[in-house]
Parts: sequence; structure tokens; C-alpha cells
Amino acid sequence: MRPRTRPHRLRSAAVALASALFVTAALTAPATAGATPSPTAAAAPDYCGGRCTDILPPGENGNATLAEILLNRMFGSRPAHTDDQLGPYAALASGYPGLTEAGLRSFFNDASFGVPADQVASTASPRPDVTIVRDKATGVPHITGTTRYGTEFGAGYAAAQDRLWVMDLFRHVGRGELSGFAGGAAANRQLEQSFWQAAPYTEAELQQQIDALAARGGRATQALADANAYLDGINRYVTEAYNGRTFPGEYDLTGHIDPITNAGSIALFKLTDLVALASVVGALFGSGGGGELASAQVRSAAEARYGKDAGDAVWRSLREADDPEAVRTLHDGQSFPYATVPDDPRGQALPDPGSVVPERMIYDATGSANTATTKANGVLPGNLLTAKHGMSNALLVSGAHTDDGHPVAVFGPQTGYFAPQLLMLEELQGPGISARGAAFAGLSFYVQLGRGQDYAWSATSAGQDITDTYAVPLCTTDGSPVTTAANSYLWHGSCVPFDRLERKDAWSPTTADSTPAGSYTLVMYRSDYGLVTARGTVGGAPVAFTSLRSTYRHEADSIIGFQELNDPGAVHDAPSFQQAAQDINYTFNWFYADSRDIAYYNSGSNPVRAPGVDPGLPVLAQPVYEWADFDPATNTARYTPPAEHPQSVNQDYYVSWNNKQADGYTAAGFGNGSVHRANLLDDRVRALLQGGGKASRVSLTQAMESAALADLRAEDVLPDLIRVLRSAPVTDPAAATALQQLEAWLADGAQRKETSPGSHGYADATAIRVLDAWWPLLADGVMRPGLGDQLFTALTGALQINESPSGGQTGASAGGPVSANESIPHKGSAFQYGWWSYLDKDLRSVLGDPVAGPLARPFCGGGDLTACRNVLLTTLSQAAARTPAQVYPGDADCAVGDQWCADTVIQRPLGGVTDGRTTWQNRPTYQQVVQFSAHR
Repeated sequence: MRPRTRPHRLRSAAVALASALFVTAALTAPATAGATPSPTAAAAPDYCGGRCTDILPPGENGNATLAEILLNRMFGSRPAHTDDQLGPYAALASGYPGLTEAGLRSFFNDASFGVPADQVASTASPRPDVTIVRDKATGVPHITGTTRYGTEFGAGYAAAQDRLWVMDLFRHVGRGELSGFAGGAAANRQLEQSFWQAAPYTEAELQQQIDALAARGGRATQALADANAYLDGINRYVTEAYNGRTFPGEYDLTGHIDPITNAGSIALFKLTDLVALASVVGALFGSGGGGELASAQVRSAAEARYGKDAGDAVWRSLREADDPEAVRTLHDGQSFPYATVPDDPRGQALPDPGSVVPERMIYDATGSANTATTKANGVLPGNLLTAKHGMSNALLVSGAHTDDGHPVAVFGPQTGYFAPQLLMLEELQGPGISARGAAFAGLSFYVQLGRGQDYAWSATSAGQDITDTYAVPLCTTDGSPVTTAANSYLWHGSCVPFDRLERKDAWSPTTADSTPAGSYTLVMYRSDYGLVTARGTVGGAPVAFTSLRSTYRHEADSIIGFQELNDPGAVHDAPSFQQAAQDINYTFNWFYADSRDIAYYNSGSNPVRAPGVDPGLPVLAQPVYEWADFDPATNTARYTPPAEHPQSVNQDYYVSWNNKQADGYTAAGFGNGSVHRANLLDDRVRALLQGGGKASRVSLTQAMESAALADLRAEDVLPDLIRVLRSAPVTDPAAATALQQLEAWLADGAQRKETSPGSHGYADATAIRVLDAWWPLLADGVMRPGLGDQLFTALTGALQINESPSGGQTGASAGGPVSANESIPHKGSAFQYGWWSYLDKDLRSVLGDPVAGPLARPFCGGGDLTACRNVLLTTLSQAAARTPAQVYPGDADCAVGDQWCADTVIQRPLGGVTDGRTTWQNRPTYQQVVQFSAHR
């Protein structure tokens, strides 16, 4: 393949202009090179009959040279295929009501295998045994190998073409060393700190995970061979791009390569980089649990407020561990007990009130490391990991309830919005591999979410509890008094030192990041009971609170399951799909559709806990309370068998939006109650099938997009609020007007949608503003008087009050280094976490409605309807008086008071080429619409 000729005459001009044009760290990665178009090889068998489509904004190409970045900034020009999927993706928000079967192609790409000869944009063969064809429409690489090695080599080569800079960013994020690579911006530092806290490894420990995989033999041996071939392809492209000066311009802007002399380098990739990348994916999307300290603090505050028994009852009702009103993916009464809350728990280790102090992580800070804010923005949100977020949705209908008797699926991962995207599209065809779909940059030797020859699959984050908190007794080896500062702990009666894991980071200012020079050392202490996250006392005794995750030291193990999903010989029906999903140790809800069946399986390494242990609270670090068969040397234990994981084949329909999986499958955290955003999907699919109705690709897509524009609070809680307010005449003119506006919006469908495409203004804008302003006032006015300040604050530390599209209107904060009320603006995903259920259950109780799993005591007005109504009227009047400027304070991207802009989705720039804002939608980032017509 011939690399594109780089316009060297622009490089000197680029150097002169770079400082003026780049005052923030907006960053990208490589593209396709042109070659003489030629017909493709025969496409692999494809049983979808042209009815498989997908979309992944903003575009496939994530590469821009320095000259292209500067031209984009000066003149708005951009490399091909950097944003050509953004327009169709955004347009569905206004186009879905009139959607037709033929019109689906206006909003989704053809996801058929192969490329017609007249649609070939380029053909390249970086080796004789592989061909990379890119299509004209989207520039997606279609990789066909005659050997397994060649196929994977081509996958790596194409990945580097499209995502080299992103891959490089994330191998550094995964090692806790982003600042030294991309700059010392405060957000970069916050992000690397959070990942170092979640998954700290030495280089030798990353290699140990590879060695452990190699020792398994069989498919693991093939997987490592695939990964090595993939790395060879990446590194071939890195070498060619560096020598030809076609590498991403971000390497120039961050000082890694001199734009004049080309002095510098791009480090070649190695297997341990892939483990670091996998740890990022696992931490972001495939873990669960770990909130036991926050839960314990809620319980302690409840006991202080109400006394032990009444306080425990309040805590249990707020926790909603197995709420009977929660929407479930498996709705036919199936029960899969896991992490059950015992009636008489053993081994609880509740911290003494006020004793918990987060573990210090930053040492030896110099220069700008001592500043909390910087002018530079950073390449990623600093709270990308710590801010609570839900990911992905899925809607599937069995063939018994569809228009032509074949199942329909509309599903995909909700991974945020970035430019270039964290995911990339690809097609892989070779010996033992036949798939098209999305994969995380740097891990695309297999398609992770997509379609095979006669089936498609996708996933949503499950988040079941695989992480426990232990209270580990501290000790000293020299006989000195034990305090919380001790760096040794008791393990089975012996006093042993913690492991100290260090990462030294240092940075200097660059064109992309002007942050002054600085450095620090990140330190995590590790015990056999996990990573130290905090210290405190339990019953007056000093302890370290540790976090033990079942997938820690096993970041690479899921490679086997992904390999199977790409292998048409391994997956050929619903049971074989479920087996492949079982071989993935991350916590995901997996969904499958072919021409005959739909299926579901919940994956994850679910540890078997000691009898009587409550996994929702800290546990005493004693042998009797350890996981069954726990071996700290390898961080392994006994895991629940496959039959105990939620699973199903051919339920009438499945929906998932990070909601509860099944009866008995205990939620890891707070917030799975009567109102959940998955209700938006469930209600719409039920309506489709009501009275014998039949679903189609069009109607299921419409159901998804209707939910994507809905305001959950308005659809599911506002009716309760209106009933309370209308229980007597509303005489205050301002409150009456606001109430009428809210009722009109509810009658219009309670959606946040533009008045017309491109109007940049919402229909029912005033009502939307009122509800945005009202919600935090409501939560405070309804709940705080009963909870009291201490419990109210503790509860905001376990579950955020609000998650609005703008990321604002969050209400009170719990304080401390991380607040549950943290939110990321312009991220699309909304309404996953909030106090929706609390208000819904409480208001229905006040109204006298039956409530299954009610709160343990009334809150609104102390349970008196008149007093409750007065609270609602007072807070509604306050909300109605809030100006747009007060509700939407503006940010670097939006003017003060601009409601529509505050909600907009922004493709967060990871590189130098940026994209425009798009109207808000709450839907998967990568999305498939599939209906297979035949089967092998």
C-alpha cells in the first residue's frame, strides 16, 4: 500500500500557525491510502438479505496529518470520511416518525458483507495474503485474508490507519501515564489517576496475564497468535507512516515528533499494550459493584436518624436491591438469585461515622501538579471513569411477533461520543473469522459487536456485583501503636506489608497542551484482599478499606469469547452464542438474533460469596468471609456456574438499557426501582405487540428513537406530580401557568425535540426549562425534611439526584473527592441515574395508590397530601421563576441560557479535527438494525 504523499511545503507553515491555532488539547488518528480500484474477492456467505444496517458517528477516518488539522481549523476542510456518518445519525431525531423500510438506508449504512465492484474506493495489500478494500460510502475497511495471519495483520494495519492516535492515547490511559504522553492538563491527570486506582499493574504483571493465557492452550494459543499478527500489522503501518510522514498530526502537536526534521518516534505496539487497552474497556464498561462504602455511609446515617431497626428499614428501601417494580429484561418470571441480601447478615464492617478518609494517591508533586485547574482542557473528560454512567440499549422481538416471522433487533453500545470514535467499523473475512461490526480501537483483531454470516450480536453494560469492599485490619511489624497510617495488614494471622505500586508521570508544555511542566508519583497500595481505596476505623480499630474485583489480573481473559463470536464454526445458533458469551468475564448483557431465534445471556465472573455475607456492604477481612476457593496469588475464586446466569431463548421480546436483569439478580448499587429509563423501551415495545401487533425493522427503530428523545422524569414521574397538584385548585397564577405548560408538554409526548429540523429550539421549551429547574428543588423539598441533612447528603453520595441531558441541574453534592452528582455535559446518555423511583414511590403512597416495595416511611409532606402539595407548589413556583441563564449557565461550547445547545451532543475531540454539535438523542453510539431472512 502506498502511503499518501504528505504536502511537506505546508509543514513549515504548520509550525508557524500551530501555536496560534491550538490553545486546547483537541486530538485524532490515521486514514486510508488510495490505490487503483479493483473488484473484490467473492464475499463471504451472507444470510441477511440486505436487511442488516449499522451506523457509527462521526466517521470511520480518525487520521489527520498536521497540515490537514491546520486546514480544518483555518478553512473547515477535512479528510474524507471523518464526519459522513454524523449527519444521518443526527437526522433520525426528526426523521423517525415518517420512517419507511426504504428510508432506513437514509439513516443507517448497508452492513452487508463485501463491497460491490462499483463501490470500491481503494484496494490495498500490505501483504500478499490480505486485501483491504474500502468502500466509497463510508471508507470502512473490508479485510479479506487467505491466511489467518494475513487476516489479522490486515486488521492491525487498517486499525492503525484509522485510529493510531486513539490507540496510543488509551494504551497510556490504561497504564496511568496519560499526562506524560498527551500533556499535564488537569483532566488528563484526573483521568490517569482514576484508571491507576482501578487497574494498577507493573509491566511484569501485564505480561503475566499474557503468560497465563498462553498456558491455557487451545483457543487461547490461537488468540495470542491472532494478537501478534495484529500487532505486526499495526507496527508495519507505524513504520511506513513515520517514514512517509503520513502519521497523525497530534504527534507533532504534542511534541513527540519534530514537524520540521521528523526527529522523534512513535513507539511500536506490543502485547502488554493490548492488555492495558483491555483494562480500560473493562473498567469503563464491564465492571460492577464497589459502592459498598457509600452504601454503608447511607445506612449509618439512616440509623443515626431513625434508630437501628427503623434506619435499616429505610436504608433497605432506598437501596432497592431487588425492587419488585423494577423493569426486568427477563419478564416471564424467571428467577436467577445472585448477591442476595441476607436476612441476618454476617461479617459486616460498618465504618465508624466520620472515620473514612480516601487513600492518598499523589506523592512528590512538583510544578503544575500542584494546581487543580488548567487552561488546557485535556483529551478526555477527567471524570470519564468516576462519573456514574450507564451504557447501551437493546430491543429484540422474536419471530412469532414480527411482520415476516423473522426476529428483529435494534441494538448497540452507548459508549459516548468522541472524534474520532473509541470504536471503529470493520469487516473481517479469513480462515475461522467472518464478521462485520464495531471494535474498540487497538483491540480490533476481533469484531466485538456486530454480525456474522447468519447472526448478529450486541451487548449492554450489566454492572452486576463482582467487586467487594473488605475492611482489612492494619498492623505494625515493629510493635509500635497501630494507626490508620500503618502500611502492613493482617492476612490469616500474619502481619504482612502492602504491595506498593508506583507510576511516575512528568509533563512539559506543548503546542497542544500549554500546561507548565510538572510531575508526580501515583501510588496504590495492594493487599491480598484487593486495592486500598480508603482508611478508617471499624469499632475503633484501624482498617484499610480495599476493593477486590474478580476480573482484576484477568483483563485479557475475555479474548476467547470474542474469538468465538467471530468464528462461524463456533457460533451457529442461540446455545452456541450463549456459550461464547459465557467465555467473556466482563459484566455484560449479551443479545443475539438470527433468522429463527433471539437469545440473551448475562456474562461475568460472579464470585461465590461466603454464606450470610451482604455484598452491598463492607465485609470483615477474615478467612470465613472470603470468596469460595479464593486464591490471592492469581486472584481467582469459585464462580457461579453458567446455569445461574440470567439467560433466555425466544422470550417474546427483550429490552435492556442497563436495567435489572431478572428476579433475584440483585442490583449492585442504588437506583433500580419503579422508574428506570428502560421503562421507556419496555412501554413502547409492549405497545407495539399489544393486541397481536407485529414489529418490523421500521417500527422497532421508531420505538427506540421515540425513547431516545423522551424525558424520563416527564413521562413517568410528572403524572404523579400533576395528580398531587390537581388534588385541589391551583390559585397562584405563576404556578398555574407552569402547571398548564407541563401538562401540555406531557400531552405532546414529553419529548425534547426541535420545533423543526435545524431550528435549534425545543417545542415546549418553557415546560422543559421548568422541569429541569424543578427536579433538584423537588428532590430537596420532598426528601430532605424527612431524611435530614446527614442522610440526604450521604444518599447523594450513593445515587445522584439527576442526570439531565445537559449534565446540569444536579442539585446538592455529597462533597469529597468524587461526588455521585458528577456529570459529563454533551454526552447524549441521560436519565440512567437519579431519584426518579424515590419520588414516584413516595408520591404514589401519598396519593393512596398501591406500591410494591414502598419506601419504609413517607417523605413528601410527612405523608400528608395537603402538606405534600404545598411542597410541590412552592418548589414549582421557584422553578418557574428561574431564568434560562440560571438553568443553563453556559460553557465553552454554549452561550448562557441556550437550552438547546446545553443539551446537544458533542463529539469530544480526541484529535485535531472537530465536529459540529447535533441535537440531543439518548441512543447507542454504534447501532445495528437487523433482520436475517435465512440461516445456514
